Amino acid sequence: MRSLSGSPAETGLGSRGPFHRRELEPADPARDPESGRLAGAESFDAAFEELFTEHFPRLARVMQRLSGEPELAADLVQEAFIKLYQRKSLPDAPASWLITVAMNQFRNTRSSLGRRRELLTPIRAEGVHADPAPSPAASAEADDERRRVRQVLDQMSERERLLLLLQAEGYHYRELAVAIGLNPASVGVLLARAKRAFRTLYEGADASR
Repeated sequence: MRSLSGSPAETGLGSRGPFHRRELEPADPARDPESGRLAGAESFDAAFEELFTEHFPRLARVMQRLSGEPELAADLVQEAFIKLYQRKSLPDAPASWLITVAMNQFRNTRSSLGRRRELLTPIRAEGVHADPAPSPAASAEADDERRRVRQVLDQMSERERLLLLLQAEGYHYRELAVAIGLNPASVGVLLARAKRAFRTLYEGADASR
């Protein structure tokens, strides 16, 4: 699948005519920090493009840390955005909706991830990153740290992994609750437990080195 490297307008997702609201609403550039909805967006295409710009990189990083594959992560998030565009309307919590769709697709591909990771060579993995290559020492240290973190995350439940990764990307409690299917009032407690579990496992792995 071809990755979306540009804006929706550049990739063709935003090439159709805008969907105008039947009733004009007061122009207000503010965004609800929890729901991610745009206030006063003039069209669905405009709202979609802003969501794409803000959430594609964040969600792609989350999916990459879950899957271990940059290309697969980009594909999963791209498919989620395509499904959102095909709706031609925003759900009540678009950020949470995108997380849910991407996660459902990830679960459908998880059975083949083990074999895919074996085939993903270091050279191919580096090729999907646009950043300049770090020094050999820095690269080795970063690779070691990523392996340690992944080993710890793999020992945790899916819910704990998602809570930690989504919170690290700046998603709000309400977005986490809707995406994972939790009571918003319980997110803080569950997140604190996940952090303690991660710290315990990480320190245990460090002590055994």
